[in-house]
Amino acid sequence: MQTYIIKLSRRVKQFIVGAVDALISVAATWMAFYLRLDSADFPHGYQWHAYQLAIILSLPILMRFGLYRAVFRYTGMAAMATIVKAIALYGAIFFTILVWLALPGVPRTLGLIQPILFLFMVAGSRAFARIWLTRTTGNRRFEREARLLIYGAGAAGAQIAEVIQRKRQLNLIGFLDDDPQLVGKTINAYKVHCLADLPHMIELYSVTDILLAMPTISRSRRNEVLAVLRQYHVRIRSLPDLSELAQGKATIADIHELDIVDLLGREPVAPNPALISRNILGKVILVTGAGGSVGSELCRQIIAARPAKLLLLEHNEFSLYQIHSDLIALAAELNAPVELIQLLGSVRDYERILEVCTVWKPHTVYHAAAYKHVPLVEYNAAEGVRNNVFGTYNVARAAVESGVADFVLISTDKAVRPTNIMGASKRLAEMILQALATSAAPTFENAPAGAGPVSCRTRFAMVRFGNVLDSSGSVVPLFRQQIKEGGPVTVTDLEVTRYFMTIPEAAQLVVQAGAMTEGGDVFVLDMGAPVKIIDLAYRMIELSGLLVKDDNNPFGDIEIKVTGLRPGEKLYEELLIGENPQATAHPRIMKAQEDFLPWEVLSSELQLLARAVEGNQVEVIRTILERLVIGYLAHPELVDLVYLKENAALV
Repeated sequence: MQTYIIKLSRRVKQFIVGAVDALISVAATWMAFYLRLDSADFPHGYQWHAYQLAIILSLPILMRFGLYRAVFRYTGMAAMATIVKAIALYGAIFFTILVWLALPGVPRTLGLIQPILFLFMVAGSRAFARIWLTRTTGNRRFEREARLLIYGAGAAGAQIAEVIQRKRQLNLIGFLDDDPQLVGKTINAYKVHCLADLPHMIELYSVTDILLAMPTISRSRRNEVLAVLRQYHVRIRSLPDLSELAQGKATIADIHELDIVDLLGREPVAPNPALISRNILGKVILVTGAGGSVGSELCRQIIAARPAKLLLLEHNEFSLYQIHSDLIALAAELNAPVELIQLLGSVRDYERILEVCTVWKPHTVYHAAAYKHVPLVEYNAAEGVRNNVFGTYNVARAAVESGVADFVLISTDKAVRPTNIMGASKRLAEMILQALATSAAPTFENAPAGAGPVSCRTRFAMVRFGNVLDSSGSVVPLFRQQIKEGGPVTVTDLEVTRYFMTIPEAAQLVVQAGAMTEGGDVFVLDMGAPVKIIDLAYRMIELSGLLVKDDNNPFGDIEIKVTGLRPGEKLYEELLIGENPQATAHPRIMKAQEDFLPWEVLSSELQLLARAVEGNQVEVIRTILERLVIGYLAHPELVDLVYLKENAALV
């Protein structure tokens, strides 16, 4: 009987539930009359109006609260709370109308007794349905919370199914597969279904999760599968690494929510081993900002290329401790005999940077240290320029003076026609390196007495790319946390778009681009197609098994809220200032042709900027940046927090 009811269409089941609730409202009304009048007489006269009113009010209110969308056999405390709210509203309206009509033969207290009885009877019907429908029948155990289908009936799917059976932590329903030769067969006693069966499976078993067990399919095919699964509003899970499963290192607990890479990722391009190792193998490497999102991944890529020494420069003590611990474990795993050197220090401290470069004589410097959060830098303009511009200047100067062979700057797409201090400061940092690269013997400000021009043998390269997935401050972990908390998911503008790349791919391309430079090159990474942030929000919500709550679906789970662009943000990011980028030996690395000022001119402008930074003269800072950085369009309002506080005090 349970199976027959479960197999009924949703509309039929909703009709049955509505009819049952109508009967319950009639029964609750009769019982209320009986308790109040102590009479079991058949309804007569105006009493019929009370019965009619109960049905007319109750069904629309219960429907409005979404009680006919719930799956009875999984009714929990949240559904019971919704029932209480719905019937409380119903009771208030029912009582008010009875008092207002003052129907002969209908006591006013009926408006209090009937809703109470109705509440207990409706809640009881749901509880009974849950108990009756979730009784174990055969091999189906509906009482388990997660009801899982495995997409992929190959070796990976069979292996994870065996683990699930052994651990008994999930309720496995069966398999899905595209291969017609597998459809209809059984694996570990579970049937293989075709994709066309999925709607029926979801309806019959109330499937909550689909686990992707297709580790060998292409990224494009994976995206096609995800596009199909999105419409069914089930959680999509990813499989742990198969090698770990085989070695017994991974467990069911390692099955994780779909990685954002599966939403935005693209087919990887295998790295060129010669480019990866050219500036690293057997050499001393310095990474600034080693504890950051990009800096830490750079360190991992560098460890794999087996340098002699890796200098980790980081101003945050905990971040330095954490990346050092991670790299020790990675080096042991890769059997890479790398000497790791922890260095606390800031790129704003030239003496400290020069000391590091003089003592350890690094061959290659990867400069990843930067303030990159657009609104925060806009609110703290002088500090942003001090860190991004003069921090780069300090490291570049120390590199030239200590004879560093290669210097690679991690830049950003926000440096192109910037609308914010962060982007303008990163473009100016690029210009510093471009100018130094073309100056045979640059003269530095505040050099020791008698010191003249320094011969520049350092090859400078800049690598420009967009957002990296799951970096600190990225929209992706923010969305993930907001979805976990039940929303709303916040989007700054419906039209805002961004480029995205995985952190490992970005780090690999940075290393390879730096190895291709002849000095002064601005490399631009191929970021693929830009992504609308609103589309990303929709995909993350839907692939979490939830519904977007909007005007078309007021009963959805997660609302998307538009908050407006923040200071300095723009709708679209770009990667090139000029036109016609040059191709390189790598298909995803291009070379840009960007104008810059010669060092003799730029150095004097930097002196002016340094004085403005020391005095926190935000207006002067913006004026100088507008003069130096092509395309910089400052935000109309000054939002620097210190500047606003000082001016408020003057007023």
